[in-house]
Amino acid sequence: MSTPNLEKKISRKMAQANADYQLIEEGDRLMVGVSGGKDSWVMLHLLRRMQKIAPIKFDILAFHLDQGHPGFPTHLLRDHLEAEGFEYVIHSADTYSIVVDKLKPGQTTCSLCSRLRRGIMYTQAEKLGCNKIALGHHRDDIVETLMLNIFYAGQLKAMPPKLFSDSGRNMVIRPLAYCPEKLIEEYAAEQGYPIAPCTLCSRQPDLQRDVMTRLLDELELKHPDVRAVAFAAAGNLVPTHLLDRNIYDPSTAGVAPVSHDELLDSLPV
Repeated sequence: MSTPNLEKKISRKMAQANADYQLIEEGDRLMVGVSGGKDSWVMLHLLRRMQKIAPIKFDILAFHLDQGHPGFPTHLLRDHLEAEGFEYVIHSADTYSIVVDKLKPGQTTCSLCSRLRRGIMYTQAEKLGCNKIALGHHRDDIVETLMLNIFYAGQLKAMPPKLFSDSGRNMVIRPLAYCPEKLIEEYAAEQGYPIAPCTLCSRQPDLQRDVMTRLLDELELKHPDVRAVAFAAAGNLVPTHLLDRNIYDPSTAGVAPVSHDELLDSLPV
């Protein structure tokens, strides 16, 4: 069932993120990561919608990495991609066995699994002639990552909508960066996409990200805009009121104080 208003809301947020960060440009060939989850399906379909109406030309290649998870319904993804007429690649690499073998009891699989997956996708993007990799992380993922880094890693760091890989050869973009998960969930349900959740992650209790989700849910009961406010904070840095002396050290002898705006202007982009 089509919901024009809901589709427009998400599409406008994607368009705003694209305008702010120049995520998609003339001549791009995007590798669109399709995991089988709601986020990647919504991203893929709405990128095709954008492709049809955008004033620029760009190509889309749906890419699914079959990681060898027992019982994962890869056929559901293949059937949907073929039925919808997407150009696609399904690449098989058994990272599941590596993750299960390397991690000790009690450790979470997500970090190692994501590193392996990311490395494979970077390599395949180059082989397939894709200059950008589109991932389905949304606004709530960014907020949860910010909180995880604050509470568990001691860093003020989140997920940027646009990021070069460490090697500099790949660019990662997140077209759903401005979209709340609730809108994505509603739209995916109404469209009837074949959802195939990660069977490895779902078996792990008490994941730190789940803890952050529950905390935000509890805060939203009294403060409904808490996720939106936290997301805004990630883009509203006040370096003079933080403690990173590599960015701003007020105790440096003989150096005149700088204003907040002067300091921001001096930071590398």
